[in-house]
Amino acid sequence: MARNQKHYDTDYKVQSVNLAKEIGLSKAARELGISPSTLNGWIKATREGRLTVVPGSQTPKEAMSLADELTMLRKQVNNLSKENKRLKEENEFLEEASAFFAANRRTCSSSKTQSQRHYQR
Repeated sequence: MARNQKHYDTDYKVQSVNLAKEIGLSKAARELGISPSTLNGWIKATREGRLTVVPGSQTPKEAMSLADELTMLRKQVNNLSKENKRLKEENEFLEEASAFFAANRRTCSSSKTQSQRHYQR
């Protein structure tokens, strides 16, 4: 007679492996109601790269709290806003300097042309 095997989806396996890393293999297997050998097989598959632990599936210890993540993201937005403001100011300054030098060049160029005409007479 064939054994009645259960099929677990990848996300369940990954979460189970993460739980085992946090609380230990035997305790995790007991809490999940699976055999330790099954869980051990998933851990081995993770180590060998056959079961990929995706970035979103972290153990509670490794995961950042939502408040911490929100604080970090706010700081990041604040820093990017400051940098954006600074770059806009620099760009504005460079545009003004470019216009100044272009006007100055035209003035110098036209005065040279006039003085060359004066000497050619």
